[in-house]
Amino acid sequence: MKPSDGTGEVAGGCDQAAAPAAPVLPGCHPDPSVCRVGDDHYLITSTFEYFPGIPVFHSRDLVHWRPIGHVLDRPAQVDLGGVASSEGIFAATIRHHDGLFWVITTLVGGTGRNGTFVVTATDPAGPWSDPVWLDDAPGIDPSLFFDDDGRAWCTGTRLAEPGEWDGQTDVWLREFDPVAVALTGPEHLLWRGALHGAVWAEGPHLYKVDGRYYLLAAEGGTEHRHAVSVARADHVTGPWTGNPANPVFTHRHLGRDFPVVGVGHADLVHTAAGEWWAVLLGSRPYGGYHPNLGRETFLVPVTWEDGWPLFAPGVGTTLGPFAPPAVAGPPAEPYREPARDDFDGPALRPSWNQVRTGPPFWSLTARPGHLRLPLGAASLADTATPCFLGRRQQHQRVSVSALFDVAPRSPGEWAGLAVRQSEADHLVLAVAGDGRGGRRVLAAVREHGVQRVVAEAPLPAGGPVVLRIHAEGQRLGLRYAPVDGPEPGETELTAVDGGFLSSPRAGGFLGVWFGPYATAHGAASAGVADVDWFDYRPLTP
Repeated sequence: MKPSDGTGEVAGGCDQAAAPAAPVLPGCHPDPSVCRVGDDHYLITSTFEYFPGIPVFHSRDLVHWRPIGHVLDRPAQVDLGGVASSEGIFAATIRHHDGLFWVITTLVGGTGRNGTFVVTATDPAGPWSDPVWLDDAPGIDPSLFFDDDGRAWCTGTRLAEPGEWDGQTDVWLREFDPVAVALTGPEHLLWRGALHGAVWAEGPHLYKVDGRYYLLAAEGGTEHRHAVSVARADHVTGPWTGNPANPVFTHRHLGRDFPVVGVGHADLVHTAAGEWWAVLLGSRPYGGYHPNLGRETFLVPVTWEDGWPLFAPGVGTTLGPFAPPAVAGPPAEPYREPARDDFDGPALRPSWNQVRTGPPFWSLTARPGHLRLPLGAASLADTATPCFLGRRQQHQRVSVSALFDVAPRSPGEWAGLAVRQSEADHLVLAVAGDGRGGRRVLAAVREHGVQRVVAEAPLPAGGPVVLRIHAEGQRLGLRYAPVDGPEPGETELTAVDGGFLSSPRAGGFLGVWFGPYATAHGAASAGVADVDWFDYRPLTP
């Protein structure tokens, strides 16, 4: 994948010639699920506490994906209030049947209604329906399967009770009534994983190939020991037999220094050209075992031998090289999002997310051509909706900057750029009050719930300020430049090692989001921060 082509635009997938060795969806796009309708493919990923939730992507070639909407784009659909980081919307499955798109997923945690629900749409770009909750669907990672005999089935994962070891799970099956949108009939236990002692057989998907049923599941936990296992049966209710070669795909034996780690949670797709491919997640550590970009979506070819799927044949890893998928017509043009957002449009771009489903706090009209953020009471440390809009970090080397116009009145009023991993772990470069009627620029690190200001410097009393986070691997250079200052030019306030923002150190399942942020740290404030532009620019190697 090209980090940049010199046009100032950000590539949204990997290049056709190199496909698909790099992730086809870089940045935090975990738990991919895919379906095909004719020559078109649609893919969704998990979003946890971020909103809008469950992005939908379209592709003709499985390599170049274009965002077309979100499944959850109305707070009335789900309530993410009180959802802690790495809770919320877990792995979803997308399927198409009889002209209707189906998504089934689970909401974990929070103060609102949670559990498993189903939404539908005639157009995958939306609008999607309000949820129908399946209160009798236990656990997480549900999936739907529409059989060729007219029957439909739902699978999911729950902790085994009693389990022979901690983290042992059951993959269950029940019949699904698409008209009533309800589970019917008895429950069937299908699978407890391929390996004795392996944790979390999860993410189950069912397929029917040449008259046989196949169950694909993740196993080993969604970290370094993640893997893909498969079983098959002559009848959907079983008995199920595991592949003697299980796990059929993993990188755990390659060590933590391998370029891609933790691969798993796969979903299969059969193309119009007759090929089989799998989308799956994986992470790319850098600067040590620090996968700051989170779990990304990869693509590998699949063939069939002896009645079993063979992932990445002849290679055995996500690195390829692989021949690109066969498609009719010329190669697809990659989706490229402009590097700069001037906030001139009537709505936010689909790459922006807020944390949880609090009411919209921003305005694109209060000061035309600017994004206005109030200095809200909530901070990034709170399990609330802070005044933060973020987009995923998708490159290991990137320069992120924004032009802020803000006049903070107190030391607790901050507005600037944030790098968010969780409530307990994030980084802020902000313009703040200095307690004497002036302004300062500060860098603050919150690690494992403890916040400290690591550097600060005085600023001119007024005027816009450019703030920049220059990421060269794990070195995050925190820079500022007063636009109207007496000495124009950029100054590096300090540099921070970003490894603490990776999930192996911070915990949880997420990569990081960059974006503008404003807070009064619990106090009431009438202040606002205006953001003239935001720039996300990958650095050419």
